[in-house]
Parts: sequence; C-alpha cells; structure tokens
Amino acid sequence: MSVKKRALQIGLFLAIMFLTFYALFSGRDIAEIGRAVMRMSLWYLVPAVMLAVFFVCAEGYMIWYLLRSMKSHKEGYKPSSLFRCIQYSFIGFFYSGITPSATGGQPVQLYYMNKDGNRGSDSTVVLMTVALAYKFVLVILGLGILLFWMNPLRGELGKFFPLYLLGLALNVLLVILILGVMLFPQVILRAAIMFEGLFIRLKIWKPSEKREEKIQAFIDSYQQAVTWLKGHKGSLAVVVFVTFLQRCSVFVLTYMVYLGFGLHGAGAMKVILLQAAVYIAVDMLPLPGAQGITELMYQAVFVHVFTGAYLIPSMLVSRGINFYFLLLVSLAVVLINRFVLDRRKRIKAARA
Repeated sequence: MSVKKRALQIGLFLAIMFLTFYALFSGRDIAEIGRAVMRMSLWYLVPAVMLAVFFVCAEGYMIWYLLRSMKSHKEGYKPSSLFRCIQYSFIGFFYSGITPSATGGQPVQLYYMNKDGNRGSDSTVVLMTVALAYKFVLVILGLGILLFWMNPLRGELGKFFPLYLLGLALNVLLVILILGVMLFPQVILRAAIMFEGLFIRLKIWKPSEKREEKIQAFIDSYQQAVTWLKGHKGSLAVVVFVTFLQRCSVFVLTYMVYLGFGLHGAGAMKVILLQAAVYIAVDMLPLPGAQGITELMYQAVFVHVFTGAYLIPSMLVSRGINFYFLLLVSLAVVLINRFVLDRRKRIKAARA
C-alpha cells in the first residue's frame, strides 16, 4: 500500500472518530461523564478487557490450527507458531479497523503469512475459511434472534430494525459469495486471468508465460487445500465452535460493563442479544470501524438498559475496550512488525 493511500485511510478514520466523539459530547457535561466512567468496577473491567483480548487471540488460534493441520509451510521454513498467528490476527484487526467494511485486514495478513514462508494458496484458503466461519456464525445468530426474538427485537431496535435486516442480508450474501469462490476455483482463475490481461493492457505488466504458470500452480494448490478442508469436517467444526465463542465474547463484554456499573433489572440474555443485534446491523457498513453508526445505534438500543447517567459512560467503556483499546494494541503490533521487517531487509541487503 502506498504512503498516500495509507495516509488517506488514516485521515478518514480520524475524521470520522473526531465527528463521532464531537457528536457524543456536544451539549453534555464531560466532567459528569468522566465521574460516571470512574465508577466502573475493576472486578468487571478486568474480565471485560480479557474478553476483548480473547476476541482477537481466538482468530489467531484458528489461523494456527488450520495452518498446522494443513502443514502449509514451505520446505526450509518453520511453521508459524501460535504466538506468530496471534500477531497476524492483531495486524488484521488494525487494518480492518481503519478501512471501510474491514477490507484491509486480510490482504495484509496474507502478506505477512507469505513472508513467513506459508504457502500462498493455503494461507488464502485458511483466511477465507476463518472469514466464512465468522460470517456464518453471525448469520446463524442473526437468524436465530430474528426467529425466536422478533417482537422484542423490533420493539427494542425501533427505527434501526430495517438496518438490522439489511446487515443480516448482506452477511448472508457474503457467506454465499465466499462459499462460491471456495468451491469453484475456476472463478479465481478467471478473475486472475482477467486482472492479468487488464494490467498488461495498462502496461503495468509485460506478457509472461512464467506468470501464467505461477497462476495455474496457485490455483492447483488452492484446489488441493479446499479438497483437504472438505475431507476434514472435524477441523471445520472446531473452527466454527471457536468462532462462536469468539463472537459471544464481544456480546458478553457489554454485560460485564453493565454489571461493572452496579446496574440491575435487565437480564444477561437481553443485554447480550441487543449487543449482538447492534453488531450484526453495522458489521457490513462501509465505515472504518463502523464508527458513528455503532455509537448512534447503541444510544438508541440501550437507552432503557443503561439507565440514568450511565448510557454514554457504558458506551465509552464497552466501545473503548472492544475497539479502540484493541486498535491501539494492534497498532503497536503493526509497528513492531514493520520495524522487524525493515531490519531484516537491511540485513539482507548488507549481506548481498
């Protein structure tokens, strides 16, 4: 990614973040909000932070589990460790958080995975499998909430109920799309040939028989990886189960915040289901980190849950932990990895 494009993405992210917080605090007593935030119990704050960290680490575990099961590292390279795969997850979280519709995470993850000696085709299938499991679980949860909790959901969401339906429909379409790409490798082959022809016409690339051979070899390897997944349904079941726990960790986090403020009256299931509904509604929206709309919808949905002066403070704590805190940690991981990668390049250049 060019420096200019990265700067534009970060600038857009910061601009939306500024507008979001300006709208949140405009006309409100900031000192009072700060005092309310400080009432959050440490006994519940720590588990909430642990749930947020688990959310990212669980994805790293799934990447590690699939890579190890597929033995996808190239000859002469050591397989990526669990700690390294967790780093891939944090890197993906950062770039997903600052790009619209979370589109920037997986390409950067793939870049680092290939740099570490994982086969490109296998890494692609692993990341697609993790993404598929993530969306599949969201769809199942979303349909379950809609089927068994429709009337309360409609009443609690109010004017945001159509947004929930839109978010659920977009996730269903994405699941179908990912499945189609995974099950029909010729789709990827045609897309690769199309882009190659486009780049040649634009004179970005020159015609090359070796490149065509590499593309075909990639597709063959990709097809082998997909075939392996089809024959290892137990591995897929493990990934789906861990994904379910991962999704629920974010929803339970909000209930930890609810308890941390010493509130009573709303049951655990209601808080968890409402947070799940908010997540599903905004997940596919083309905004970096779903900023703005998440906060707006949170205020409308949880107004009768976090009563009194705790609505905005609860949002600041829950959103601060499950997004901004993780984003800062992820940024630190990205910077450390950039430093290490640049250092490797300098050492390699010096040896050459």
